Amino acid sequence: MPISAQWAFEDADGSGIHVAVVDSGVDHHHPDAVGPAEPGVALSWDRDAEEVLSEEGWHDDLYGHGTACAAIIRRAAPNAGISSVRVLGARLSGKGEVFAAGLRWAIAHGARVVNLSLSTGKSEMFGLFHEVADEAAHANVVLVCAMNNIFTPTFPSQFSSVISVAACDGDDPLLLLANPHPPADFGAPGIDMEVAWMDRGHIVATGNSFAAPHVTGLVARLLSKHPDLTPYQVKAVLRAVARNAEV
Repeated sequence: MPISAQWAFEDADGSGIHVAVVDSGVDHHHPDAVGPAEPGVALSWDRDAEEVLSEEGWHDDLYGHGTACAAIIRRAAPNAGISSVRVLGARLSGKGEVFAAGLRWAIAHGARVVNLSLSTGKSEMFGLFHEVADEAAHANVVLVCAMNNIFTPTFPSQFSSVISVAACDGDDPLLLLANPHPPADFGAPGIDMEVAWMDRGHIVATGNSFAAPHVTGLVARLLSKHPDLTPYQVKAVLRAVARNAEV
């Protein structure tokens, strides 16, 4: 059977797929984010000990960004099990070591897809994130990462084992465009979007951050129907079914 959007997604809803949102936290009670949920972890940096601290369990979203991403994932994969891996603080910032530790936690705790609407451009983080991206690929975990909103080196999104995403116009939760010119692999809706936010509210926002979870939702939907696909096969299928690749 030829690979098509129907083959990939029809009658699939993300059931049975654990998605980790590595971000500022997730408000699982936001009306747009309600659905199957998994306990997560809140990570932070201890400046005195110079080490990552972790507290497993349920926690709040400190900014709204992670809730926005979770709600977007729900549009394509309403029955995926979403967990929050909080690595960003109330200013939507954090340390690269905490970010990497969050990725490793997601890999170790059963995530099949990880949404990364964040990245780092620090050259000293290149080796660490290359190593973690390889760990994910070898563990059959799909990493979906937003490109930096500014054209600059960005890790781990520019690694070939990662599905990298930039924003395009549109609001269709199934819209996916293949990008023929790297480093971004795909385009997905992320411009002037109404997204879930703090206090069960909404804002209108633009950014690659909101394009990545569209693709994460599609990956969860695809894997719920075809669970044996590897990360590299997932990327190949997405390119085959992208709207601008269909004939």
